[in-house]
Amino acid sequence: MSDSTSDLLKLLVGVAAVLIIATLIGQWLAMRQRATQNTGRAADEESAIAKVSVIDNLNARINAWWAMVVLMGLAFLGGKAGVIVLFGFCSFAALREFITLTQTRRDDHWALAAAFFVVLPVQYGLIWYEWYGLYSIFIPVYAFLLLPMLAALRGSTEQYLVRVAETQWALMICVFCASHVPALLTLDIPGFEGRGVLLIAYLVVVVQISDVLQYVWGKLMGKTRIAPALSPSKTVEGAVGGILSATLIGALLWWITPFTPLQSAAMAFVSTLMGFMGGLVLSAIKRDRGVKDWGHLIAGHGGFIDRMDSVLFAAPVFFHLVRYGWDVS
Repeated sequence: MSDSTSDLLKLLVGVAAVLIIATLIGQWLAMRQRATQNTGRAADEESAIAKVSVIDNLNARINAWWAMVVLMGLAFLGGKAGVIVLFGFCSFAALREFITLTQTRRDDHWALAAAFFVVLPVQYGLIWYEWYGLYSIFIPVYAFLLLPMLAALRGSTEQYLVRVAETQWALMICVFCASHVPALLTLDIPGFEGRGVLLIAYLVVVVQISDVLQYVWGKLMGKTRIAPALSPSKTVEGAVGGILSATLIGALLWWITPFTPLQSAAMAFVSTLMGFMGGLVLSAIKRDRGVKDWGHLIAGHGGFIDRMDSVLFAAPVFFHLVRYGWDVS
């Protein structure tokens, strides 16, 4: 067994241990709540129903986390092919969710077909072939020029700029940003050869655990709301506590990265800060469209974009910081 696989298994075992503890706590809370209801001690029926709903949602989230960790672990063990297929599928699902909330018309079918069946596979194909010079500009340059041309060929001018811009935004967030996660495998870091999957695991774990910790700190100490109209649950206390806690965890995970502990803390801080802003931006889009979640595919989490929003914004920045600071290609 290689050192990379051994370290990856250690990380997965650590994540599984955290999920086992969370599962036990969730089941204990559910049993305790049922016992309270059966003995009729619930003084306020409405409050009891709300508590059951929160606990059920917590357990649904934990179960979904188990499924996601198993799926991601299998993809990591599958190496480059497994990671590219996994994030290619996530991009497809996220793009579908985004497009369902845009003002598309029948006249946009050519542009949409090109986005799903040409741009997306080409972007991930370029990453497979490690063609950095092209995959770093393919969507923001060539796809951004192609889509307006296809839309214009259909001759419809109604809301033309809005329709084109929304499709371009969907591609930028769901495909371009997401593809920078598997693109980490293409970096040439001295002394870190064959360990790119660990860099991906580091990014995903740090950013996702920041989301969880922001929620926990917010519930424990949250008082000052950051943007009530966008996300009532996001507070200054939750954001600061979650980001700093995740930064500490990122520093402790330096051993699976090419960073020193101090560098790892800095990278984790930037990634979690970008992740927080990603969640805020995508919440703004949801509120603009009058929906609570991007989809309903993942129980307790909403849609793919609801789960990936922080990673989507953190990935490109993390990729370019690593490439600038450690890559020698």
